[in-house]
This record gives sequence, C-alpha cells and structure tokens, in this order.
Amino acid sequence: MNNPNNVPIERLQPDLTLTPNLVRGVFFALVTIVIWVGFIIIAKASSHGSLTGLDIAALRILGASIILLPLGFWINKNKNPIPHKDSVSKDSSFAGLSPLSFKLTATLGLSGGLLYAVLAYSGFFFAPASHAAVLLPGSLPLWTSLIAFFILNERIAKYRLFGLALILGGDLTVGGPSLVNAVGEQSIWRGDLLFILASIAWSYYAVMVRSRQVKPVYATTAITVFVFFTYLPSYIFLCMTGVLKTNIWETSLDTLLFQMFFQGVLSVVVSGITFNQMVRYFGPVRTTMMTAVVPALAALGASIYLDEHLSSNVIMGLILVTLGIFFGIGSRSVKARTT
Repeated sequence: MNNPNNVPIERLQPDLTLTPNLVRGVFFALVTIVIWVGFIIIAKASSHGSLTGLDIAALRILGASIILLPLGFWINKNKNPIPHKDSVSKDSSFAGLSPLSFKLTATLGLSGGLLYAVLAYSGFFFAPASHAAVLLPGSLPLWTSLIAFFILNERIAKYRLFGLALILGGDLTVGGPSLVNAVGEQSIWRGDLLFILASIAWSYYAVMVRSRQVKPVYATTAITVFVFFTYLPSYIFLCMTGVLKTNIWETSLDTLLFQMFFQGVLSVVVSGITFNQMVRYFGPVRTTMMTAVVPALAALGASIYLDEHLSSNVIMGLILVTLGIFFGIGSRSVKARTT
C-alpha cells in the first residue's frame, strides 16, 4: 500500500476488495499465523527430546544471527541518521552490527531477546502447549496495555478495560488449578509462571519499540545482536565448565539444523517480516483480529498432534481470552492520561 503523504499506518483504512495487495496481505497473514501456532506446538514437542530449554534458545539465536547480523552491518553502512531524540540513534553499537545505540540495544535485547527466549522455552518443560497458547500470545494485550498505562501514561478505554478483565479471567481459569495444586508434586504452575513472565517481557519490549519509534527491522536485528554477544558466550562457557547440562553434542545434526531454521529463521526473521506486512496491508486493528485465532488454533493443534487433553478450564480460558482480545480491539483508541 502506497503512503505518499506519510499518513500514520494506523490511520489508513485499507481497501479490502479483491486486489493483488489483498492477496499479498492474506498470504502474509497465513504465514504469520502458521509460524506462531507452529512455534508453540514445536517448542512443546521439543521439550520431550534431548535438548534443554537453554539449548533451544541458543539454537534460536544462532539461526537468527546468520541472517540478522549481516543485515545489521549492512543497515549501519547504508542508513541515514534520524534526528528525533526518541527515534533510532545514528550511533551503532556491538561492533557496528546493531543499528541502535548500546543502551537501547541492551534495553530491547534483554526483554525481547534474552528473557523472552529463556523464559518461554523453559516453560514448555513444565506446562502443556495449551497453557502456552493462552498465557503467551493470548495475554499479550493485557500486559501491553498495563505496561503502556504505567510507563507511557496511556488511559485504557472502558471497553478495552472489560476486554482485559476477560483476558485476566482466562489466564486465571487456565493457570489457577495448577497454582492451587502447587503444594503437591504437580509442576505445571512453574511453566504457567514462566509463560506469564515471558509474555510480560515481550510486552515491555513491544511498548519500548513503540515509544522509541524504532523500526521493526531495527528492533529485531538489535535484540538478535544483543543475545548473540551476551547469551551465547555465557551459555558456551557454562556448558564447557559443566555448570549447565546440555545434550546438544549428542543431538543429531538434522535436529539441530531444524531448530535453527524454525526457531531462528522462521520464528524470528520471517514472522517478524510477515507480521509487519500484515499491519501494512490491513492496519493494526484487523491484524490483531486475525492473530486472535492463534491461542485456539495452537491449543487445538496440541490436542491433535501432541495428544494433549483439553480440560474444561483450558477451553473456558481460551474462550475468555479470545473474547477479551475482540473486546479490546473494539474499544476506542487509547488516549493520554491527564495528570
């Protein structure tokens, strides 16, 4: 979609008649949804193998770095400085591979790169994929709205507030039983907690990207550069000294390459591009409506491919979260809170 007058993308009203642009938009939407759903199912399936959550996180970083580190170097060689104080700084960092300043790279990389990957992948070793479907993508609107409220002073409209209450109710419906049973031998609550913390980390990253007006490709590149220089050296050192247990050397090359390709190339690079293309073609409201199907599809896929039992509380949680997302979309625009 052309935007010759530099109108903010959220103000554009895309034409949804059958056009080549619509076909491309639908294609990007399908790719994004398939990857997001596949991420949950494959990550859970991987937890039954020999790799640990920290192993999978390392392979994710390696896969994404193969593409994004050279891209970061190219961006720094060709980008123009942006004068706005809250925009991307003209200063690069991390040996000229990150297109952002050191401080901004570290801020985004810690939340959207390091914490999200470690917390999310570790959660799959304790809780089922159906829980991840609700507590990871399903609760993003809740945490994003709350973080934006406290950090950016954004008021939450009443209809959106009702939607967030539904999402919170869905999260409690799914995670509540495992928390009640925490005193026993059941460890599902640990995975639920890790999923919630991962969702909060990603929401903070998303709010920071928006508040600093960072280009999506810059942000994705920066968080990959950060974890490449921080997580990977620490991971390798701890594995070599025996502090961390790893089975990566006993894992087949095919499995390692697959994890690098799906978790790194597809989940980080490709879905990052296709999601932003969705926003370009459909606008943020319609995009959010489309991605609202991810929790239900992921839970259904886990039931089919992983033989997970969909209990009544999980089904009710999915319904509440999905309704909450749609109510949040239907609310009025967020306005600045007066102080």
